Amino acid sequence: MADLILATDDTGGPEIFASLQGEGPSAGTPVAFIRTSRCNLACTWCDTAYTWRFEGDNRPHRDGATFERKANQVSLSPKEAAQRIAATGQNRVVITGGEPLMQCGPLADMLAELPDIEVEIETNGTTKASSHVDVRVDQYNVSPKLAHSGNPGELALIPERLDHYASDPRAFFKFVIAKPEDVDEVLSLRRTYRFKPGHVFLMPEGTDSETLRERAMWLSELCLEHGFRMSDRVHIHLYGDTRGT
Repeated sequence: MADLILATDDTGGPEIFASLQGEGPSAGTPVAFIRTSRCNLACTWCDTAYTWRFEGDNRPHRDGATFERKANQVSLSPKEAAQRIAATGQNRVVITGGEPLMQCGPLADMLAELPDIEVEIETNGTTKASSHVDVRVDQYNVSPKLAHSGNPGELALIPERLDHYASDPRAFFKFVIAKPEDVDEVLSLRRTYRFKPGHVFLMPEGTDSETLRERAMWLSELCLEHGFRMSDRVHIHLYGDTRGT
């Protein structure tokens, strides 16, 4: 049984914690979070770069910071991860990252230890859950990366994967928006993949309340105009841009 590779919190332990879901259709819901390490994409504005931008990784990031792998990555058995999730007392778990679906084997083993918990997975939409993981998933929060993320389109927007998620009633799409022009890209994707009505959220990019509120003012108008749902980042307002929140 392979271990899970997890991100660390500020104490150096695995980033497993209870909080309110801050984004998307489950915003405000009390949940347990588990944050996996490693990602197959590299967003220039990523607020969890400590899960992938280790020393020697030259993929661009606006902060230019790199992280020492040993201090920011920890291995944990699926059974121990499940025990820590159960200890939070929550009946729903959000598996996030990084890109969690890079570790389907150990995730399946972990979820087998948690038969009665609801499961929400946050993914960039370039990967697909194995059957042993998929059968346990109640909700996918799919966040395809637009051009402003800095990822090449052929890596970030894979037609086969987007078709798959667009046809899954459990999947909701959450697009990070930095400027009004980004919404044009979302409109094009909606036309191509026919996302289900009510399943597309637009979320302002930002890691502080002032930026989020400023962008929310014009983004709310675009959501009204085009029929999208809007997502805030509640955890940023409550706790700031910090680990384990």
